[in-house]
Amino acid sequence: MFVDFAKGNAMLIITLFNVYIIFASLQVLDTKDLQVFKVTVNGQDAKFGFGQKHSFKGTPLEIAFPFELRRGQEAIVEISFESSPKSSALQWFTPEQTSGKKHPFLFSQCQAAHCRAILPCQDTPAVKLTYYAEVSVPKELVALMSAHRDGEMPDPEDSSRKIYRFSQNVPIPCYLIALVVGALESREIGPRTLVWAEKELVDKSAYEFAEAEAMLQTAEDLAGPYVWGQYDLLVLPPSFPYGGMENPCLTFVTPTLLAGDRSLSSVIAHEISHSWTGNLVTNKTWEHFWLNEGHTVYLERRIGGRLFGEQLRQFQALGGWRELQNTINTLGETNPITNLVPNLKEIDLDAAYSSVPYEKGFALLFHLEQLLGGPDVFIGFLKAYIQQFAYKSITTEDWKKFLYSYFKDKVDVLDKVDWNSWLHAPGMPPVKPIDLCTFNSADLKGMSSHQLIEFLALLLLEAPLPVSHVKRMQEVYNFNAITNSEIRFRWLRLCIQAKWEEAIPLALKMATDQGRMKFTRPLFRDLYSFDKSRDLAVKTFLEHRACMHPVTSMLVGKDLKQDQ
Repeated sequence: MFVDFAKGNAMLIITLFNVYIIFASLQVLDTKDLQVFKVTVNGQDAKFGFGQKHSFKGTPLEIAFPFELRRGQEAIVEISFESSPKSSALQWFTPEQTSGKKHPFLFSQCQAAHCRAILPCQDTPAVKLTYYAEVSVPKELVALMSAHRDGEMPDPEDSSRKIYRFSQNVPIPCYLIALVVGALESREIGPRTLVWAEKELVDKSAYEFAEAEAMLQTAEDLAGPYVWGQYDLLVLPPSFPYGGMENPCLTFVTPTLLAGDRSLSSVIAHEISHSWTGNLVTNKTWEHFWLNEGHTVYLERRIGGRLFGEQLRQFQALGGWRELQNTINTLGETNPITNLVPNLKEIDLDAAYSSVPYEKGFALLFHLEQLLGGPDVFIGFLKAYIQQFAYKSITTEDWKKFLYSYFKDKVDVLDKVDWNSWLHAPGMPPVKPIDLCTFNSADLKGMSSHQLIEFLALLLLEAPLPVSHVKRMQEVYNFNAITNSEIRFRWLRLCIQAKWEEAIPLALKMATDQGRMKFTRPLFRDLYSFDKSRDLAVKTFLEHRACMHPVTSMLVGKDLKQDQ
């Protein structure tokens, strides 16, 4: 794999890509904006062509084998191709867009269905694969992948470059293939963990994520052995559109987690939890995404409860319920996309992304925990579930059958669950497993960061505050000075919804200084809804659009009615 940062021609050039095929004469692979030069099968030239292009799925690559395969015969397909400079899976940075300002930077984001924009593949979570890669980059840069590092060497064809080698021997779906190239440094923060970042952020990152090993050990105690070997963390540039991405061996995280007091470490617990629920046991199709995310949120909160107290777990469950309410209020309580198991036929997976599979999924598991005997009983089920389906891709029906099998002495209890409403009905869940009346937000004194986040989230659920109220809050509590991104995000939303004009530049700055969609999209939506900031929001978006991740740019453009 050759990483080319040439101006106007940034691309990955893959000179050899092997696909092992058993018993087929025609192979169809997913692609998106790829240029294919040559295909061979067992060394023989093969005819290939592209099928009809789909608006967001890309174009199928159809390969005709030059000979008939016998049953059980194995074939090696070699494909030479290159990616597009506008690949939806890749974001390329000029030196000016990085912290160091000296070198370019590249990172990938393949979830949910963007791996096809890097390489031809069966881009579905139903198929798992292992991989080996060699990556050629300018020698002053570092390459990392979602795999074990297998060393480096000078590029024999170009003395100005070096080659990094990687291997991933645990089968993974394509969406977990990941690549980053940049002027990166690392610090050791645990016996199996390095944190990687640009030099300007690496020490701050090492302090922020120092609890990673304690979280890993707690997760192993709850869920079983960690099978991936290394667990590294990579802090990406601000435009990364998510809080974190659970790439095996190398979790990607947003720099908005660098609060300075480790108060946002729950995102790391979430990504660590994916090592079991998501990466090891995987949803077979994206309709069953809640199997990945609901179980991961449940395990994440069990880790937090074990390390920091059960009260924190309950408090986070409360915050999750509020987040779910916010999401369903935004999407609409009858919107079928709020089903826990939605119908995603002909729906762009990026546009369907929301907190529903996370928080509605968690709420179902939390409800089952309460019905079936409490936390200790239910964690036994979770560990058995992971052991049963490790290395496999499954559906909700597989999960439900195993649940009934594991709790065969409590079938009468399970039969009382309104499964259709939980799984196949839109809106809020049929049961509220959290008592929202126990929280008293009357006094901010002595509140932790998590409590402040929840306090502001509660206010966001109410009618907009009068502008006099948010001004007074700023005078008394000085929320503008807080750098915790989760607190600042909710505070600025309160201010814009209250139509406080002095907050407009602060909200625009947060919406563009980083690219985490959790923050950027709601801020831009609020700014667009405020008549005094609508035109400036559109103008600012258009000015910054070129620096945004392709998915972020597309979705914010839709929010602001600026579809290209």
